Amino acid sequence: MTSRAVPAPAASQATINVLTALLEARTGQQIAAYRSWRLDTALKPLLRARKLDTLDQLVTQLLQGSDRSIGDSIVDALVNQETSFFRDAQVFEMLAEAVADAERDGRRARIWCAGCSTGQEPLSLAMQFAERRETSGMPMPEIVATDVSDAAVARARSGRFSQFEIQRGLPVRRMIRWFDTTGSDWVAKPDLLGMVAFRRMNLVSDPAPTGQFDVVLCRNVLLYLSADTKAEVFPKIARAMKPSGVLVMGAGETVIGQTSAFAPSKRFRGFYEMPAQG
Repeated sequence: MTSRAVPAPAASQATINVLTALLEARTGQQIAAYRSWRLDTALKPLLRARKLDTLDQLVTQLLQGSDRSIGDSIVDALVNQETSFFRDAQVFEMLAEAVADAERDGRRARIWCAGCSTGQEPLSLAMQFAERRETSGMPMPEIVATDVSDAAVARARSGRFSQFEIQRGLPVRRMIRWFDTTGSDWVAKPDLLGMVAFRRMNLVSDPAPTGQFDVVLCRNVLLYLSADTKAEVFPKIARAMKPSGVLVMGAGETVIGQTSAFAPSKRFRGFYEMPAQG
């Protein structure tokens, strides 16, 4: 006779409320009631690491306040970190055009990846423009990459990726050119990592990186923010951009009906730019 594992009891509504409120307070992201199943899925590794059986126990530890790292660990686990190298190849093709457009007056272009996750997006940009430099002599853009998650930024800075992660979007020639193998992992070479400045930043509550950018990538970051929070974030992004700059959002996102700070770009299909003054 075989014994069956007894499933852990469902989290109480009070626990769900605490976890969703914590995420929104720290990041501005919301988890809709119909997606509360994400809590259990995302936090299972944290439960195992802390030898806990239920989310109720985790929240009890959180509320006791004796270990301040619990809140950080919960937020890091709940933030959506779905990403891959060269995600949506057509976007990168248009980005090359947008950067070339910004460089026409001889300036070095500046790119901000807002919500860089574990680094695949900014490292894809670094590879793309480093390869352009090798063939054309054009200068490297300055690439600044930020994310709300300390854990994600730490992983991005390490440049370490699993075999599964490295194969998502990278052909073998790029894998060999830009990465070294360490055991079963692939680690970005120092010259590639040196092309990106990774920083921890909360897009909702922290100031934007200094200076102005020609391109801002904010793909699938605002998707989970409330309308009121988006209304605060869009102007912040606009203030960080050059008047001729472009904003890149996720395929399922739009500025239409969300803000007056941006409008669909007339130069680059699917991108957004600040509307002309006057």
